[in-house]
Amino acid sequence: MGASVTVHILEDDPGVSDSLQTYMKGLGHEAVVYRDAESFFGREPPAASDTIIVDLFLPGIGGAKVIGWLMGLKNPPRVIAISGQAQSVIDRQLSGVAGNFDILRKPLSPHTIAQMV
Repeated sequence: MGASVTVHILEDDPGVSDSLQTYMKGLGHEAVVYRDAESFFGREPPAASDTIIVDLFLPGIGGAKVIGWLMGLKNPPRVIAISGQAQSVIDRQLSGVAGNFDILRKPLSPHTIAQMV
């Protein structure tokens, strides 16, 4: 396992966000959950060393807009987009979003997430 990082989890499904938070803490990382993008934007911008896990289909401001904002930061953090939608829907959501980020489909594999963080 690498160094401890802060993982910001933007997920409105409590079952998914709680599981991710518990798993990240078990790996020795700090994990903070936001039920919507507005709560995330109300805090200081993330550090370049942070990891952001963002559901593409958040209520209010969608995950694609969050990713676009994160990619526009001078030193963007690691970003992992998650979605349970069909690949064609994911592609439409992310159309026009440039940057280096990963995409994972739900259901999520703890092993895969651990390797990305």
